[in-house]
Amino acid sequence: MKYFAVLLPTIDAEKSAEYRSQHLDYLEKMRNDGHIFANGRFTDGSGGLVIYTAQNLEQAVRYVQNDPFVIHKARGYEIHEWDMVLPGT
Repeated sequence: MKYFAVLLPTIDAEKSAEYRSQHLDYLEKMRNDGHIFANGRFTDGSGGLVIYTAQNLEQAVRYVQNDPFVIHKARGYEIHEWDMVLPGT
């Protein structure tokens, strides 16, 4: 399993507010299905970060493109494969 850090910069604040509950429901489903390692918003209001677990980049892209924020163009996205380093490793 690989990790993918996904930046979700705000494109449209009104759409972000409108689709927030759908986005959060989607993240909860993905987390419950074991596809999210961590997620959260940026405190400056510029967007958020989701760290997905996926077999490959193509799968991670599919996850991101099914997010209501992305579908409705409330947020853009930038994906980076992430090589996590834990303390002591």
